[in-house]
Amino acid sequence: MANDRDRDKQLPADRQSAEVEAFLRQVKAMPALRPESGRGRLIFALDATASREATWDHACGLQGEMFEAAAALGGLDVQLVFYRGFHECKASRWLGTAADLHRAMRRVACVGGETQIGRVLAHALREARAEKVNALVFVGDAMEEKLDELSRLAGELGLLGVPIFVFHEGGDETAGRAFRQIARLSGGAYGTFDAASAQQLRQLLGAVAAYAAGGRAALTAYGHRAGGAARLLAGAIGGKESG
Repeated sequence: MANDRDRDKQLPADRQSAEVEAFLRQVKAMPALRPESGRGRLIFALDATASREATWDHACGLQGEMFEAAAALGGLDVQLVFYRGFHECKASRWLGTAADLHRAMRRVACVGGETQIGRVLAHALREARAEKVNALVFVGDAMEEKLDELSRLAGELGLLGVPIFVFHEGGDETAGRAFRQIARLSGGAYGTFDAASAQQLRQLLGAVAAYAAGGRAALTAYGHRAGGAARLLAGAIGGKESG
């Protein structure tokens, strides 16, 4: 994968609550994480095909929460990975500030094309084998590949201790089934979002970053600070097992 230096319909409240609870149960079951160094490493992967053009700017506005959540824990290095167009899939250098990531994202224009989730997962495997990666976040709305291959790659990432946190935009059922499988096999978690749940997504991105940078203790502290969905997540981690 080449380096790139340049770089609504609202759900009913009860359905949103159920989906948040399902996400929290998945993360609660994950093993405690202890990063090997003072800085966490997180791959932030996004679908940049034409169907997501309307929400790309929205994603740009959310990413800063990841760095803020990790700042007091030694920091976070994030690598932006995106795919679009005809077989174009790129990775940035590792970025250490929200401003750097925002600049990289602002230089990306969405272009029509098919999904390339397999290339994203294969890239994450290469990075994780070279140096520890604490988590992979994937944001997308579609899946047009062979699920068996994606499942194999997700399982290998799980064996390397790289949980995949999948945030599914929209309601495509084929994508939803695939994304749940990818998250489960990697030891990660799956959640949905739409334009009406921006604050919830912001908090959950921050929670994942806190987990990547400092494990469950850091996640608990972040939850108390941020409140909302992040506080629910922290409470689920520290509380009793739910049924």
